[in-house]
Amino acid sequence: MINSHKASTIPFVIGLMFYFNNFGIGPYIYLAIHGTYCGLWLMKEYYFPDKAWDTSLSPFFAVFLYLLLGPFSYWIAPFLLIRSGAQPTPAEIALAVSLNILGSFFHFCGDCQKYFTLKYHKGLIQEGLFSQSRNINYLGEILTYLSFNIMSQHWLPFICQAAYIIFLFYPNMRKKDQSLSRYDGFKAYRAKTWLLLPKFV
Repeated sequence: MINSHKASTIPFVIGLMFYFNNFGIGPYIYLAIHGTYCGLWLMKEYYFPDKAWDTSLSPFFAVFLYLLLGPFSYWIAPFLLIRSGAQPTPAEIALAVSLNILGSFFHFCGDCQKYFTLKYHKGLIQEGLFSQSRNINYLGEILTYLSFNIMSQHWLPFICQAAYIIFLFYPNMRKKDQSLSRYDGFKAYRAKTWLLLPKFV
């Protein structure tokens, strides 16, 4: 369901642009950053997929999840932006593009490092991007969606993202810590890292 949303985001945003006859710089920048992110996600799923998402769903729940993800996560920002006709300022565009690039780097490089490290060596990953943050890939995803929310020119996507962080991301990060605690050296690793943000000192 997640992959199908990623694959349909570009035609959805283009459809919004035609429906609301809005071809301003804001919609085009949004299409570029969100569309590229979705393309990178699908390439990641092909080259180094996250097995945690390989879950069987009933047809009813699959449809329910698809309908839920669209309005409250993936597509609310472009809908609000394109429908309103509001145009982000150059400063907002620059900030959104910068956060999108930084978030994509943390997200996909973190997932890549995790995939190939665990493929050949099970246990704690204490090097590279995970040397200062235990969930650098989650941080990347948060920054990426923050860039979409900035472009939306509306407060509602920020509320939806906060709900995802509180009710999905944070419990998953705590669950990951509980799973990693079975390895020797986890206490020392936890002491030199933070749960989400990099601990540089």
